[in-house]
Amino acid sequence: MTTHIQHAEQLSTTTLLRFATAGSVDDGKSTLVGRLLHDSKSVLTDQLEAVEHASRSRGQEAPDLALLTDGLRAEREQGITIDVAYRYFATPRRRFILADTPGHVQYTRNMVTGASTAELAVVLVDARNGVVEQTRRHAAVAALLRVPHVVLAVNKMDLVDYAEPVFAAIAEEFTAYAASLGVPEITAIPISALAGDNVVEPSAHMDWYGGPTVLEHLETVPVSHDLTACHARFPVQYVIRPQTAEHPDYRGYAGQIAAGAFRVGEAVTVLPSGRTSTIAGIDALGKSVDIAWAPQSVTVRLADDIDISRGDLIAPADDAPAVTRDVEATVCHVADQPLSVGQRVLLKHTTRTVKAIVKDIPSRLTLDDLSQHPAPGQLVANDIGRVVVRTAEPLALDAYADSRRTGSFLLIDPADGTTLSAGMAGASFAAAAEAEPGAAAADDAEWDF
Repeated sequence: MTTHIQHAEQLSTTTLLRFATAGSVDDGKSTLVGRLLHDSKSVLTDQLEAVEHASRSRGQEAPDLALLTDGLRAEREQGITIDVAYRYFATPRRRFILADTPGHVQYTRNMVTGASTAELAVVLVDARNGVVEQTRRHAAVAALLRVPHVVLAVNKMDLVDYAEPVFAAIAEEFTAYAASLGVPEITAIPISALAGDNVVEPSAHMDWYGGPTVLEHLETVPVSHDLTACHARFPVQYVIRPQTAEHPDYRGYAGQIAAGAFRVGEAVTVLPSGRTSTIAGIDALGKSVDIAWAPQSVTVRLADDIDISRGDLIAPADDAPAVTRDVEATVCHVADQPLSVGQRVLLKHTTRTVKAIVKDIPSRLTLDDLSQHPAPGQLVANDIGRVVVRTAEPLALDAYADSRRTGSFLLIDPADGTTLSAGMAGASFAAAAEAEPGAAAADDAEWDF
């Protein structure tokens, strides 16, 4: 019992890292994840026995560690990853949430899903093949999603005799490409996921490499969970008015603080109305507090009675975002049905959902060479492109570069609620120039803003 308590206390003091793996087909992503879980003692005995049994039934002598993550029957039969597989594990130094994303081109949207909340992306490359188109595609997606740390894991070094020049050439090519996209930090590590070289334990075959193993880097990379340093944003999720004898005049605005911190006595602006007030009180877990910060769920009370409803945004009076009805953004189209100019959609931003129309699709991004295909007219599944959306009601939208939480949105089909596209407001890449706008879209007379 004492051991469990000590372990729980130890985990409560460790930091959390969300990271995603990506790479081309057969680069060994699932094997790397399996090796991480196995060598860090994060696999239960019955899980390992199941993998060993499945491996023997397929005629393999050694356990296929990729089976630890490829849980879908179709994945095991084809030897590929189809859906995003989430895994949770911990070491004494840090807790991890891992998103193992597919490598196929047609599953680019799944990588966007897995990497959207990641603080680090591990991009695998087969040492025999080097940087391929899908490698560049995944680097570009990581840059679009503003993932702050990228690890280049050059896998299958055992198949190129652990040759340093092979690793050096791949690392140089990838680093130059990713840096041109504005990726702030790139770490290259030579590994063999199958043999375990430089995954958890240092490799005896690559004494020329003096850097960290994959796990060591994951455990030590600086992770900033200090959302209090961001622009303070509080999307209202629910208005609480008990109107009971005990609380006859109570009016509170409940929700989760998206970023920043709020203090009692602070002057705030309510958007999109623009009305101002002062925070009279903050209630958290049934108690009044003087300060609250992201990602706490709280109830905020204001000094003035203002007409506030779900979807409104409370922000500091001196640091409020601009309100607009014209949204320019990069989107990854995730639905099988295309997104077309003139299409009527719903736009969901934080807790607010408004009617909107796609006024223009200026360009579609070609990820292999980052060229812009002008005025494509529509985006199909897995396409990434620039869009201009006109909303029926004003939105308080931050640039995605400033806030991944309040700079992102979804485009939804109003007919059946299907998610069409995942959007990132503002500029595409940190270091890339914006494409020239394409032809203006035709107005939609029935739903025109």
